[in-house]
Amino acid sequence: MASTERQHQFGQAVKVLLADKVGSCSGDVIALTRQILRGSRSQELLGQAARNMVIQEDAILHSEDSLRKMSIITTHLQYQQEAIQKNMEQSRNLQDQLRHAMK
Repeated sequence: MASTERQHQFGQAVKVLLADKVGSCSGDVIALTRQILRGSRSQELLGQAARNMVIQEDAILHSEDSLRKMSIITTHLQYQQEAIQKNMEQSRNLQDQLRHAMK
């Protein structure tokens, strides 16, 4: 009878240990699942960041091209301004000459 009691206690102890191990393994599986989900989310965020970076790079290149074109336009406008000023000066000179000729 004592041996039956010992077997019963041993069986109960084994059940408790087994339940603890199952609980521990369940916790580990949950932690692993969370880590995998975080890794998956990280990959998703990295992919999104890469796509955003490409979009920004395109915008920067477009802006750089626009600035280059504006610089060329500015240079041409400066040339035109200088030509207009020169023509105005010549026009003044001609007006002065006409006034002197008419006197």
